[in-house]
Amino acid sequence: MTDLGEVLPEGQEAQPRELIVTLFGLYARAEGNWLAVSALVRLMAEIGVEGPAVRSSVSRLKRRNILTSVRRNGVAGYELSPAAMQVLAEGDTRIFHRRRAASDDGWLMLVFSVPESERDKRHALRSSLTRLGFGTVSPGVWIAPGHMTDEVRGVLERRGLAEYVELFEGVHVGVRPTREAVETWWDFGELTHLYAAFVDRYRAALDAVDALAADRQKAFAAYVPMLTEWRRLPYLDPGLPVELLPAQWNGLAAERLFTKLNRALAQPAGRHARGVIRGEE
Repeated sequence: MTDLGEVLPEGQEAQPRELIVTLFGLYARAEGNWLAVSALVRLMAEIGVEGPAVRSSVSRLKRRNILTSVRRNGVAGYELSPAAMQVLAEGDTRIFHRRRAASDDGWLMLVFSVPESERDKRHALRSSLTRLGFGTVSPGVWIAPGHMTDEVRGVLERRGLAEYVELFEGVHVGVRPTREAVETWWDFGELTHLYAAFVDRYRAALDAVDALAADRQKAFAAYVPMLTEWRRLPYLDPGLPVELLPAQWNGLAAERLFTKLNRALAQPAGRHARGVIRGEE
């Protein structure tokens, strides 16, 4: 199964293969799910990645069944595999339109059991739950905000993992306060570090956002790495109600920063990318 999670290592600066996935997710899907080799090489050069690194990264993505080689009208290019298209489609809402949970949403609890003879399924299930933002109550017992039930059920069914799990909806009635409990279910320390790194790296871009937005190529060169860095985070952050988050939670400031940069840079960056892809620039 295609696993884009392996393409998104946590806490590191964006790698060429991550940037390539972002380019295909943003622009190739809207252009018939295809990018010519020449367009890919040029766009990657504009964000500081040279041809040899592009070729090496594409080879890795092909081995992982994320990209496939396809010629169209005699022109060499690449397209996303059906499995990769599905994973990216699942991520669109989480990255761009994620809903923060409310207190009255309750909780979704998942219990799983996978036979020892199917270890690959166990790995796939854990990877899927992590990417969905689940926390861990105990081995084999995972938890997420209650409003995610339909999303979780759909993902597990599409990936052939539903038969290994049981889902329960309810409220937390533990002895300790829920706010204390959630700090043991999720690693807020690591998330705090990742959000701080994002804010430190892209605060300057917000200060210069008007100048960047006025130049389509500069907007593109700033936007694609920024989005690549950001798209890891919604898969690690469960989107808990604000009242359950640690005091002075920096994830909210990071969300505001991303939202402002996305609103300012997405359109001019897209115009530049489409011009290159269509041979108009």
